[in-house]
Amino acid sequence: MSVGAREAGMAAADPPAAEREAPRPVLLHGPGADLAALRDVLAADDVELVRIDSWDDVAAPEVPTVLLLDDALAAETEGLVSVLRHVPESVAIVAASLEAERRAAGCDRVVAVLRVDPAASAASLRVAFRLSAARLGAARMERELARTRSELRELAAVGMALMTERDPERLLEKIVGKARQLTGSDAGSLYLMEDGPEGQRLRFNLAQNDTLPDAPFVSFTLPLDRGSVAGYAAVTGETVRVDDAYELPAEAPYALNRSFDQRFGYRTKSMLVVPMIDHGGHVVGVLQLINRKRVPLARITDEDDAARWVLPYTDRELVLVQALAGHAAISIENSRLYRQIENLFESFVKAAVIAVDQRDPTTSGHSVRVATLTCDLAEGVQRAAPAPYRDVRFTPEQMRELRYASLLHDFGKVGVREEVLVKAKKLPPLLQERVLARFDLVRRTLEAEYHASRADLLERGSRPGPELEAEFRRRVEELEGVRRLVLASNEPSILPERSAAALEELGRLTFRGVDGSPVPYVTEEELRYLRIPKGSLNPWERLEIESHVEQTYRFLVQIPWTGDLARVAEIAYGHHEKLNGGGYPRGIAGPEIPLQTRLMTVADIFDALTASDRPYKRALPADRALDILSAEAGEGLLDPALVTLLIESGVYRRILEVDWKEL
Repeated sequence: MSVGAREAGMAAADPPAAEREAPRPVLLHGPGADLAALRDVLAADDVELVRIDSWDDVAAPEVPTVLLLDDALAAETEGLVSVLRHVPESVAIVAASLEAERRAAGCDRVVAVLRVDPAASAASLRVAFRLSAARLGAARMERELARTRSELRELAAVGMALMTERDPERLLEKIVGKARQLTGSDAGSLYLMEDGPEGQRLRFNLAQNDTLPDAPFVSFTLPLDRGSVAGYAAVTGETVRVDDAYELPAEAPYALNRSFDQRFGYRTKSMLVVPMIDHGGHVVGVLQLINRKRVPLARITDEDDAARWVLPYTDRELVLVQALAGHAAISIENSRLYRQIENLFESFVKAAVIAVDQRDPTTSGHSVRVATLTCDLAEGVQRAAPAPYRDVRFTPEQMRELRYASLLHDFGKVGVREEVLVKAKKLPPLLQERVLARFDLVRRTLEAEYHASRADLLERGSRPGPELEAEFRRRVEELEGVRRLVLASNEPSILPERSAAALEELGRLTFRGVDGSPVPYVTEEELRYLRIPKGSLNPWERLEIESHVEQTYRFLVQIPWTGDLARVAEIAYGHHEKLNGGGYPRGIAGPEIPLQTRLMTVADIFDALTASDRPYKRALPADRALDILSAEAGEGLLDPALVTLLIESGVYRRILEVDWKEL
């Protein structure tokens, strides 16, 4: 038999369960055991006798248990010593005779031997039962200690998880989820304190319910008073424990709103409502747990379910949840503070970038638009997954890092001289004014010479001929031609070959100065600027503009970025590099350029091409700008997959249609 046959007590029947103050001890014995001599002691101690027909019947007991090893049982068991060693530790083994003890020689599990004297045997049995009871108690304490250690480890792990969670929504979900897990609760909800025009209120922020996982969530506020269970906990700072929410004490100031139960078919029974109090003693919210369950998968939809499956919350759950609520309160405050710092830093970065952009009013909003388009493209990489980047995923922290790098990519322009940064023509403003003033002086000189020659002829009695005026008109027209040539050459467009040749001729033109010496129409320094073949910058000025990348990097590496923003400087550093190594300042190529930087480069060029008219170039239509990007991708300068993504996704339209101040 695999299950032992239970026998009635030898001297008395089992008392009713209601009359027993403690579980009855159990004596295990073999089929051939002679228990007559033990009748009185067994009856006096209300011992339950259980016969074992197989060693498989000896299971771990829940009550003090003694195994009586009689001669027959000892003789019939093969490998007796090994079998006895596998008997549960809490079972005390007593040999019925010296022979049985001899057969068990070599096994330290036998704790006593019955003697001929009944009193001595009774004493031995009672000692064995006490030993078994002590072992059971020790085992229970070990289990309780192990459970407590496990709960403490879990609570510590929960605390660490809450303290490191920065996303406010995920944080609230973790708080409720972990509280339900620790207590075996069917449902839970969380309220947060909220400031409003009429003072503080409780905002219903989150609800979880295993029985009704698809129940719609509607956020609402509760007045901060004692009329609701959550309000009472928030006002008083006291924990509320309710065994049955439908049978609240008459003196309770709060009431349960049953509308959810009635609407969705639920039965709220046991509740544990704990205020979340921060280190300053302020209540930041309320954690509410509902229906502690016997079985995790049970559903609580009516009275029968509640009666069958719902348990009251004990002191153990109370202590655990109060500890968790303390962690939660500090984590919520830390999350709010972290978000405030984030917003403050974001605002500071944006303000600093706008200030830099506004040094050149024609580029206002450039950095904000580039940051927006770069991040939109990064999200497009994850949605559309171009072939080379099919497995690329950006975490929220990486997206924030990319946004900061994009916002700050031109910050080094703060170190570029303003006359170079905003230079619209080839000639610097001072030289341009000097050239135009000189042309006015040349005209006045020509006019003075003409009138002097005419007066000289009249004084000598000669009449000025038409040749004199014709020569004057020719020289004035020549001067105007030079002026037009200078003004045309001063534009930042590509310098035509004929204009370049004309500038060489211009270098040889002179007029008579005040002291009579020849003065050039245009100096060699001015000609060097006018000979700039494209754009408005000479090589030295262009190097100064390009130095903004190095200055951006040197500025950004000085900032003690947190770990999740550690690559901001690196990402911004390469936004003027090209895949073929032809960019600046380092001339790096291909794999050396991070994906985030490639995204920024495409966005930077697109905005530079399509931004509002600038003195040195006209804004291009989006189609033309996309054609230029495609051509550069085809030449190996830009990442073709990202350019294709920009074109096909259409994300560029956002920065064209929305004012940058709203991005």
